[in-house]
Amino acid sequence: MKKRSIFLVLIAALCFLLAACGQKAEEKAPIPDGVYSATFKTDGSMFHVNEAHKGKGVLTVKDGKMTIHVALPSKNTVNLFFGTAEEAKTDGAVLIEPTLDTVTYEDGGTEEVYGFDIPVPYLDREFDCALIGTKGKWYDHKVSVSDPVPAGESAGTVADGEYTCAVTLTGGSGRASVENPAKVVVKEGKATATIIWSSSHYAYMMIGETQYDPVNTEENSTFEIPIGFDDDIAVSALTTAMSEPHLIEYTLRFDSASLQAR
Repeated sequence: MKKRSIFLVLIAALCFLLAACGQKAEEKAPIPDGVYSATFKTDGSMFHVNEAHKGKGVLTVKDGKMTIHVALPSKNTVNLFFGTAEEAKTDGAVLIEPTLDTVTYEDGGTEEVYGFDIPVPYLDREFDCALIGTKGKWYDHKVSVSDPVPAGESAGTVADGEYTCAVTLTGGSGRASVENPAKVVVKEGKATATIIWSSSHYAYMMIGETQYDPVNTEENSTFEIPIGFDDDIAVSALTTAMSEPHLIEYTLRFDSASLQAR
């Protein structure tokens, strides 16, 4: 009888260790470090990605850890918390602060909304994410992240080579522009575009949490960034043209139908 009890205890301990090992494995990113476009889903009708981004967020993987940036429909969500509403109320709980994002709708209209950088423990499974609104009440939600597509790896059937491609820029004040068409290089299935701004006052560009420094600072600010075709690419650029530096949100879109070999 004692042997049977010891055996059952050992089995229980082994199961616990296996579960713990599995949990640790899930915490490691199943995809390489980089920047991705990914689908962000929630269980709430009021808590979802802004319609301008069509259910997508920018997933950044760095040192094996994943974070997704999503723009919400408004400024009504004050904070998020990675966990449950009950946990968010405890002393020392680390809340996720909002960023101020500018979204551009299909009719050309723009709006300032709140965005959030949310830790992602794993893909294709729900996890807890609580929110607090302007009325000061916490709400529990389940969210999931899936279908990551690497930035610059959606060249599809475009053959390697150098091209020109029509590019549209929206967002910001509407005064800035980029050279159109843009130079695009496709190499080993990855597309990189040369972005030449109408100003020389852009210090750097951002896609997600990845910073891109200018390749030309003597004339108009010029950058080389990874792109995909026929989809909105959320970028930001730091301008020094104002009284103090400002990070401005833009959207780029490259039309694959306009591609012409150079």
